[in-house]
Amino acid sequence: MNIIEVSQDSIDVERYIDWLSERSEDGAVVTFMGKVRCLEQPTIGLYLEHYAGMTEKVLTNIIAQARSKWQLGKVAVIHRVGDIKTNEKIVFVGVSCSHRSDAFAAAQFIMDILKNQAPFWKKERTINGEKWVEVKKSDTELLKKWY
Repeated sequence: MNIIEVSQDSIDVERYIDWLSERSEDGAVVTFMGKVRCLEQPTIGLYLEHYAGMTEKVLTNIIAQARSKWQLGKVAVIHRVGDIKTNEKIVFVGVSCSHRSDAFAAAQFIMDILKNQAPFWKKERTINGEKWVEVKKSDTELLKKWY
C-alpha cells in the first residue's frame, strides 16, 4: 500500500505515522521529514512548482524501485508545493517493513531519488530577492550509491 500526495496543504506527520504503523507484521517504521531551512541569506521561504500528473507518476516509480529492492509494507511520500515558509514542513517520506535496516535504507533511497528525479522546481525567497535553486552536486552524487 502506498500514499502519494502532492499539495499545498500542511503535512500532518502523526496521521501518516499512524497509517504506517497499522500492520502488525511490520516491526519497523522509519520516517524522514524535511523542512524549509534558512541558507546563506535570511530565507523567507520557498515557492515550489511541479509538473502535475507527471510528479505523481515519478513518485510511484520511485516507490516501485524501492519495493523491488526491499520487502516493504507501507510507503508514504508527501510533498508540498506552492508557498512554504521557513521552518515549515516540505516533504515526508515514511516506510514500514519487517526489519529496521530495510526500512532505513528504503526511506533514504526514496528521498535521494526523489531529490534528483521528481519534477519539482524551487524558488528561494530571501530578504534580498528570489532565485531558482539549482540541483546540488551532493544530491547528484548520492545517486551513485543506489545505481
